[in-house]
Amino acid sequence: MRTVYLASVTLHLLAAIFWLGGMFFLGVVGAPLLRRIEPAELRQQLFHGLGVRFRKLGWWAIAVLIVTGVLNLGFRGWLAWEGVLGSRAFWTTAAGHSLAWKLVIVVTMIAVSAVHDFVLGPRAGLAAPGSAEGLALRNRAAWVARFNALMGVALVLVAVRLARGG
Repeated sequence: MRTVYLASVTLHLLAAIFWLGGMFFLGVVGAPLLRRIEPAELRQQLFHGLGVRFRKLGWWAIAVLIVTGVLNLGFRGWLAWEGVLGSRAFWTTAAGHSLAWKLVIVVTMIAVSAVHDFVLGPRAGLAAPGSAEGLALRNRAAWVARFNALMGVALVLVAVRLARGG
C-alpha cells in the first residue's frame, strides 16, 4: 500500500510541475518571445497553436491532480467524514487550515483556467490580429494567466505547509 501511496504522490507532484511549469514557461519565455513575431497574423497563429497544445495537456494534468489528490487524502485517512471532514476540530488544526486553503486555491485555479482556456483564449484567437478587440482580449487573457500563476505560487506554499503537518 505504501508503494501505491508514493506512486500517487509522485504523479501528483509531476502533474503539478507540468501544469505550473507550463504556465510559467508560457508567461516568462513563450509570450515575450512570440510578441516580437511579425506579421501579427503569424504571431496570433503561433500563440493559438501553443495555447491549444498546452490546454489539452494542461487539462490532463489537472485531471491527474484531482485523482491523485483525492487518493492522497484517502491514504492519509482524511476522506473519512467522522473525525475529519465532518469534524469542526479537524478544520481548526493547522493541517485543516492548510487543507482548506489548498482546496480553495485549487478550485479557484481550475475556474480561472477554464475561463482563460475556454472563453478568453478562444475569443482572442478568433479576433482580427492587431485589432482593438483582439488586443483587449489578449491583454485580459494575459492578466488572468498571471493571476493564475500567482495562485499557483500560493498553492505551492500551502502544499508545502500541508506536507509538513500544517
